[in-house]
Amino acid sequence: MPGVSNIPLERVREVVRGRVLLPQDPAFDEARRPWNLAIEQAPLAVVEAADADDVAALVRFAADHGVAIATQPSGHGATGRVGGAILLRTADLDAIDIDPVAQTARVGAGVRFGVLQEAAAAHALTALPGSSPVVSVAGAALGGGLSWFGRAYGWIADSILGADVVLADGTMRHVDESEPDLLWALRGGGGEIAIVAALEVRLRPAPLMFGGRMLWPAVHARAAAEAFRTITQSAPDALTVWFSQLHYPGGEPLIAIDATFLGPERDARAAMSPVDAIPLPLVDTRAAMSVATVGEITAEPTTPSPGISRGELLTHLDDAALDAFLRVPIAPLMTVQLRHLGGALARPSDSPHGALTEPFALFMLGLPFSPEGAEAIRGAQANLVASLPTSGRTPISFLSSSGSLSSALPEESVRRLRAVKDAYDPARIIRGNFALSE
Repeated sequence: MPGVSNIPLERVREVVRGRVLLPQDPAFDEARRPWNLAIEQAPLAVVEAADADDVAALVRFAADHGVAIATQPSGHGATGRVGGAILLRTADLDAIDIDPVAQTARVGAGVRFGVLQEAAAAHALTALPGSSPVVSVAGAALGGGLSWFGRAYGWIADSILGADVVLADGTMRHVDESEPDLLWALRGGGGEIAIVAALEVRLRPAPLMFGGRMLWPAVHARAAAEAFRTITQSAPDALTVWFSQLHYPGGEPLIAIDATFLGPERDARAAMSPVDAIPLPLVDTRAAMSVATVGEITAEPTTPSPGISRGELLTHLDDAALDAFLRVPIAPLMTVQLRHLGGALARPSDSPHGALTEPFALFMLGLPFSPEGAEAIRGAQANLVASLPTSGRTPISFLSSSGSLSSALPEESVRRLRAVKDAYDPARIIRGNFALSE
């Protein structure tokens, strides 16, 4: 690739209609920031595409000048892998078209899950949303995607029926089952193959839903953890339960059980009956609810903030593992969470991730207020992981900024993705959050 100084970045304004920001522009620093403010990004330029034609024009420019393009709709999941590249924002590609008869949706690359859920709920349908309403559908799906409804319907990526993409030569194409290798790679391959302009996704019926959060003081951690484990031993696929230790800055340690159930309240309460033996919670928001509001359950931040996260998969949750998980205090971490997996996630999947056979996921988050604090957070995460029965595999959506696709995907999938990359992007114009190189 040519040197940075030889790339006529000013000319990008001539080839796209959307906003173009260069390092000397006053708004550049704000535009280049990812969602996680602890991640530093230093792209050559930031381009906010107005539409798919803008994306194609930018890719042709990049291909002509040998410069890479890193795409981020909203900046979630960013790893800082944008050095020497143009950062493409696709947030303005936000059209939604729902076919209630076919139970499908065509969503632009910038559509966020909260918006899609509202649109789908109007037809008594649902997509496969994660815990945050502000994460883009495309971003989550390209990373495989763990959903509240994954136990019922599998990976978010499993719902991809087709995609409108821009390939590395700047051509636009609709991808469907007629191109099985390319469609397979888009179902969770990490965004290294093509730039998505829109996805066609399958929706599911959602006539009834029950869900919410229960909170207790940390003194009830053992009882809540035992209830969580008992629930997961016989949970129907319609039920998803998460157990968390929480310690917000300035507050007292808390314990949370979060849940969603696709079905009537009476069945949900019966499946969760072990929680009834725990003393009355401080808060219990569980109720019949719309799938449009599922993103409110865990009250995740909806504005950018710094954080250091780490995720792992657990092979089992016996007494020793539960003891290790419950060691207190969790500080300097703010969240230590167990998510029940299984169900449809453990079944065959035509995606790079394949079947997710581990029954639990571990997620840890800390807020780095200083370099020393960041080091302490990473140390606490490493110590907890060392004490738990992890499988050594981590879903793409849980990878840290220093992670690799080899840590998330089976070796055979990584080899196949490299072959698809070689076929569709031999010049390495398209850059995802995680590399496929040897």
